[in-house]
Amino acid sequence: MITLANHRDLNTTSEQSLRSAPAAWRVLWTKPRQEKAVARFLNALGVHFYLPLVSRVSFIGGRKLRSNVPLFPSYVFLAAELEVAYAAVSSKRVCKILEIHNQEQFAHEIEQIRQALLGESTLDLYPFVVVGRHCRVTRGPFQGIEGVVSSRLGPSRLALQIRTLGQTALLEIDADLLEPI
Repeated sequence: MITLANHRDLNTTSEQSLRSAPAAWRVLWTKPRQEKAVARFLNALGVHFYLPLVSRVSFIGGRKLRSNVPLFPSYVFLAAELEVAYAAVSSKRVCKILEIHNQEQFAHEIEQIRQALLGESTLDLYPFVVVGRHCRVTRGPFQGIEGVVSSRLGPSRLALQIRTLGQTALLEIDADLLEPI
């Protein structure tokens, strides 16, 4: 069985390749913030699934907290018969079952994700955070600040350019605290 996956997660991923799944892969599209609950449900059923998690920073009450969140929000990957997918839908946490037409390609792609996470690579899913893009800070002590992404300082950090008095001040900030404008 494949459980929650992350290089920081103590539940660890099975060493077995995701390519050798016992059944066809399906994608469970979950309700918002229900991925881990669905993963626990599937784990209790004893079926193969994959939920890649990454570490993220959040600000709560002025404190900086780190937590493991799904790399792909609202998606859990399931390798089981269709009846198991229907059981997950009956849990009231899954909105839809997405069928995968090219099983070999999908298995190859998620295996690459798994290997990158096991190799302690940092993956970020911020397609909108590109140099030159206008963004706004959504949470934390800098909430409401707007600026232009001027450079990427690391895997999940970037510099937000704020023009004042014809000069530029750079604010280093986590990418997951931004939204595009």
